[in-house]
Amino acid sequence: MREFITVDRVANKIRQLRETYSGSFLLVEGSSDKVFYERFVNKLACHLEITAGKPSSKQCAIEILEILEKSNFQGVLAIIDADFDRLENLANKRPNLLPTDTHDLETMLIKSPALEKVVAEFGSEEKISHLNQDVREVLLKIAISIGYLRYISQVDKLNLTFNGITFSKFIDEKNWQFNELKLIQEVKNKSQAFALKDEDLQQGLNSKKINNHDHWQVCCGHDLVEILSIGLRKAIGTNKAVDVEPNSLERSLRLAYEVAYFCKTQLYLEITLWEINNKPFKVLQNDG
Repeated sequence: MREFITVDRVANKIRQLRETYSGSFLLVEGSSDKVFYERFVNKLACHLEITAGKPSSKQCAIEILEILEKSNFQGVLAIIDADFDRLENLANKRPNLLPTDTHDLETMLIKSPALEKVVAEFGSEEKISHLNQDVREVLLKIAISIGYLRYISQVDKLNLTFNGITFSKFIDEKNWQFNELKLIQEVKNKSQAFALKDEDLQQGLNSKKINNHDHWQVCCGHDLVEILSIGLRKAIGTNKAVDVEPNSLERSLRLAYEVAYFCKTQLYLEITLWEINNKPFKVLQNDG
């Protein structure tokens, strides 16, 4: 009931704003997403509204959009994380609801050249050369196991807890080596899911990996940033943990992300198509 009241209040707030504001409304997940998207939005023509609450900010955005669409409200668009929707073949057929190109906003940041800028700022050129591997590929190689474990938990309704897991318990910060069994044990301990067998979870991971899904759809952006944070301490950098903590790195990635990168995304293309189909409403700064 509380969740319903929350989304209904936001929908009513938007309806009330419409009485004095004729521009478009863009629903985004959380404050950090707002900070990111407002760099590309025409603030005079588009009002950004944060969605938050249970069961998730994404679900709140979907429900607020549904409430407004049912009343034929015009000029509202929502951008949500794709999460595992593409793995589930959940094709989005709603014209006012656009998913991120990859799993979430943070994966879009790390897939872009913004990663090279941040690594150049915080990394050691000598250590990266000695690593003799592409940093982005190492991040994906480690994060794919965590991503599939999240996916297994969702599909099999295991209700595993990933919030608050300690990444250094399964990633060696000296050499960036990853231990999958220690990952499983850390997640089981955090989840108090001691009845689950390690070998069953490892077998499940191996089974999922055979599917060869697009890693950018499987890996979670926050996991990638956590892994990068550990790597930048000793393996590819010489930083104190506090200097490369994940929240700071995500902020650095957002700052390093240029408009030109966003213009090359499918999400940008779909927003421009939405503008064409919803004239005179506008979202982007440079939409011609």
